[in-house]
Amino acid sequence: MVHFAQRPRPRRNRKSDAIRAACRETTFGPEHFIYPLFIHAAQHDVPIASMPGCARLSPAGLLAEVEQARAVGVKMIALFPAIAEELKEPHGRESFNPDGLIPRTVATLKARWPDLMLVTDVALDPYSCDGHDGIVAADGRILNDETIEVLCKQAVAQARAGADIIAPSDMMDGRVGAIRDALDAEGFTEVSILAYTAKYASSFYGPFREALDSAPRHGDKKTYQMDPANAREALREVALDEAEGADMIMIKPAGAYLDVIALVRQATALPVAAYQVSGEYAMLKAAGERGWIDERKAALECLTAIRRAGADVILTYYARQAAQWLQGG
Repeated sequence: MVHFAQRPRPRRNRKSDAIRAACRETTFGPEHFIYPLFIHAAQHDVPIASMPGCARLSPAGLLAEVEQARAVGVKMIALFPAIAEELKEPHGRESFNPDGLIPRTVATLKARWPDLMLVTDVALDPYSCDGHDGIVAADGRILNDETIEVLCKQAVAQARAGADIIAPSDMMDGRVGAIRDALDAEGFTEVSILAYTAKYASSFYGPFREALDSAPRHGDKKTYQMDPANAREALREVALDEAEGADMIMIKPAGAYLDVIALVRQATALPVAAYQVSGEYAMLKAAGERGWIDERKAALECLTAIRRAGADVILTYYARQAAQWLQGG
């Protein structure tokens, strides 16, 4: 046998569980997860067919789910509302109703768990009869500045109810600065802004839109969400949101945009979040159910990749389940 004693052997650092753990470059735990949950006002949970394990949660169902998430260390929750059709209209006025679904839910959760970090979505698509993130003009254009006026009211209503982090997902230009000014003017200087900085016009959002019944009634979102072909453009969005006062920035989706996460991580000192979206979750679930992949191993590998690319925080529908897996459950 020929011996190559002087040659490097990287395998030496892989020879046992203990040494692999010691040399592991990327780690994560429940403290890195934000758990997105869908809610509605009905008194029963409604399973979401395209997202096995997820449901539109009733008030009681939400409390039970948050309790289970907290038990495994997940303490950041993002709320997304499914709004009754009769409350939807072109200007999304229900979005800033102080007695609306999100303010009521935020107040209930904070009263029960004051230390729970609540992230609330700011956009009009759940509240609009048009299904767009902004107000739609007669000619089909999405009105930027008119939309921002409503978003500011929505953000203040959420902050007043007790939201810790406001997350504008609408992709209107200038909305981060306007929301920061509106929050500060009302005394909510401690409320953070997690900006959806690089939100792409992705084909991976389908199950989410089913969950909230928020798909556009006409057209698409390509005039305000980013072109999936662009990466450098994300850096421009980062510079703008950072200058306007964002506390954290987000890349959405995550899995198909690891290069963008890495690029953004190098460009900013702000915490970077990434959203493993509904389509990513649905694909893993579907393949796992069919036995084509080991769902647990594949899901944890995907989450590792998102962290490895540079995400400090991951929004994932796997948050509770992944936290259990990481604890050996």
